[in-house]
Amino acid sequence: MAVCPNGHDSASDDFCDTCGMRIGGSPPPGSPVTGSSPASGAPSSAWPDPAAPVSAEPCPRCGTARSGQFCEACGYNFAGPRFTPSASPAQQYSSGAPATTIPPTSAASPVPSSPPPREAPPSASSFPYPQATWTAVVGADRTYYEQVQAVTGPEGAAVAFPSYCAERRFQLVGNQMRIGRRSVSRGLSPEIDLTGPPADPGISRLHAVLIAMPDGGWAVLDPGSANGTLVNGSEIGVGDQVALHDGDRINLGAWTSITVHCG
Repeated sequence: MAVCPNGHDSASDDFCDTCGMRIGGSPPPGSPVTGSSPASGAPSSAWPDPAAPVSAEPCPRCGTARSGQFCEACGYNFAGPRFTPSASPAQQYSSGAPATTIPPTSAASPVPSSPPPREAPPSASSFPYPQATWTAVVGADRTYYEQVQAVTGPEGAAVAFPSYCAERRFQLVGNQMRIGRRSVSRGLSPEIDLTGPPADPGISRLHAVLIAMPDGGWAVLDPGSANGTLVNGSEIGVGDQVALHDGDRINLGAWTSITVHCG
């Protein structure tokens, strides 16, 4: 078990599972470095992640204090159907409406003279999951990295831009795709895993969530990451659900970019 400069026990020996600090690196400065405003196109604060604000409501899945719509530790959606350990995954994302019970036909019940009209089949727009094929392409963005360096100052100089970062593609499926770092100690495995290598230390365990829209598109939401999330160079507000379009670019961490494509 490794110990990070902040004193946390970590199952990972490169970056702390709790605060994201590089293990073996220098401890964080005495005060956080404040970044620029959203209009500047750079994240609002420097990494590693500070402690999330404590909320009175614990996560029903793992017990972590709530800090936004999604649990920072396991990704549980507080705004979705309530978590029940005995329910199957399909039941977890059901609408929650009670099942309709059809009483048995009594012998004394009158027989209708004609069969009831048949219901029309559901249209494509009624399905909860997108019909189009969307893909997220993950890579390294040098321009964004230089913007981060400009606002983090000497603290950010310890993180170098990766000499090589292979492009990775993730097909967007289901009703949500979590973006973050894998955590062995917390049992967290996001659908878009940015653990590396190369490892971006500015990525939170649960940094952002891609959410499927009823019209077949996708939106991005930042549940409260310490370093913020940008869409096409503009920082999005915590808890704001921003619709995405073909070719939109999401920036997060110290140098990571995610470009979404439709079709």
